[in-house]
Amino acid sequence: MKTIMARTSHDPSSSSSSSSSSKIPFQRIRKGSDQGERMVGDEEAKKKASSAAEAVSRLRSVLTAAIPARWSRPVLTGTLFGHRRGHVNLAFQVDARSSPAVLVELATPTSTLVREMASGLARIALECERKEEKTTARTSLLEEPLWRAYCNGRKCGYAVRRECGPADWKVLRALEPVSMGAGVLPGDDPDGDIMYMRARFERVVGSKDSEAFYMINPDGNTGPELSVYLLRV
Repeated sequence: MKTIMARTSHDPSSSSSSSSSSKIPFQRIRKGSDQGERMVGDEEAKKKASSAAEAVSRLRSVLTAAIPARWSRPVLTGTLFGHRRGHVNLAFQVDARSSPAVLVELATPTSTLVREMASGLARIALECERKEEKTTARTSLLEEPLWRAYCNGRKCGYAVRRECGPADWKVLRALEPVSMGAGVLPGDDPDGDIMYMRARFERVVGSKDSEAFYMINPDGNTGPELSVYLLRV
């Protein structure tokens, strides 16, 4: 019995089987730990991807807030008209059939402004006095009644804002089909024919005390340029 037990305790096969059986649980545990590490790694990767996506989303929202949307400036119809030897009138309308947003009569003769525009560039600046602010609301810039007028840097008298009268409406209605161009309308009164120039103008509001109207030339057209500035100083 002792011999058998000794052989059994020192039997290589017995030792091999016991060692192999002891290794099996170890291998299983190792595999389980590898799977756990993979799961942890996958979760960490998902968290990193989620945080990266969140960071990109935040960056986009910040950029969207930082970069303002493109502001589309309003475009109006501008008309210069007047008798050859009379004062020139300037009207801006939202469209050809609407009442003028502003209508001013300049002391400049129509023929003089035509010559200025023939040079290729005409800049009209209208300045009005800034009054002291009181309890009442300040007058809108387009509603100011009296202006100092300048044409290409030279003073040319005054400009007066007025309401659109029957004679003005007659001219504007006659020009409704005209979107852009210049010409002469036959006149019924002794002052003769009426010269006109009509175009589209881009309105740019700088502040409550400054606005500008820039004539829009069609693509490829090298015609005259006209800019009108309204300033409260």
